[in-house]
Amino acid sequence: MHIYRQLSDFVPLGPTVVTLGTFDGVHLGHQALVLRAVEAARACGGTAVLLTLEPHPRKLIHPEFVLSRLTLPGERAELLAAAGLDALVEHPFTAEFAQTSSLDFVRRDLVGHLGMKHLIVGYDHRFGRNREGDFAQLQEFAQVFDFTLEQVDAVTAGDVALSSTKIRAAVAQGRVRDAELGLGRAHFVRGEVVAGRGIGRGLGYRTANVGGIHPDKAMPLFGVYAVELDFCDSDGPRGLAGVANYGVRPSFGSGSEPLLEVHLLDVEAQGYGRLVEVRFIDFIRAEQTFETPEALKAQIARDVERARVLLAARC
Repeated sequence: MHIYRQLSDFVPLGPTVVTLGTFDGVHLGHQALVLRAVEAARACGGTAVLLTLEPHPRKLIHPEFVLSRLTLPGERAELLAAAGLDALVEHPFTAEFAQTSSLDFVRRDLVGHLGMKHLIVGYDHRFGRNREGDFAQLQEFAQVFDFTLEQVDAVTAGDVALSSTKIRAAVAQGRVRDAELGLGRAHFVRGEVVAGRGIGRGLGYRTANVGGIHPDKAMPLFGVYAVELDFCDSDGPRGLAGVANYGVRPSFGSGSEPLLEVHLLDVEAQGYGRLVEVRFIDFIRAEQTFETPEALKAQIARDVERARVLLAARC
């Protein structure tokens, strides 16, 4: 997959099939759009392209909004490439671009820059200045600018249409299994294994402390989770079973800075300085305060056994 940092960098080499959106999470609804774009592009011998905007539009429109992203731009690109997308255009979202009318967006950007011949949008897609454009308007533009158009129905979980907003809420509430149902995979975070205070080792449960997590990354409710961990280097182990605590460790007066700690269940891997991916499989319990180290150690033992049960049920 080719990545372009602005619309003017893209050079059409044939008919272009375009889909649009922020695609945070690349959830099952997003995947349906990409799959349809790839199918249509293959049918016409063309290129399947996603146009998205960076930074996230809310960063500019609502500066006070605390952004919580299911996938960072690099993670999103990996998932889109794996889905078969040919090209990703990450155009800068600026105050000037935010004033682009729906007409100019279609005429100048989609048809002019991308050479669009077919457009695929979600059931609720809006576009242009103040989100003025809708599907009815696209139907009019399609006749004027000679492109074909289709709308993909909502993908649902139960009776509820999937959305990144709902999945982010599930993660924030610790409902990581619900998040997985919408994403089609476990929610994950990436960071670097860093040195800790040795508290877990002193209790008999050595942990990998995961630091350097991007501040925009969606993090779950403080608590204990059954997880899987991958070392991201090419020769690192994959799918290691673990139990993780995410929170401020109130039993040790360690301050208010949240920390993600992972205890691996069956291996003791050395990993300082290595990049890891932690996938949240299931919620075990909320973060608690313990009066004594012995009480905490006993609870960790119960957490480990619960994690084993939950991870075994997943296999």
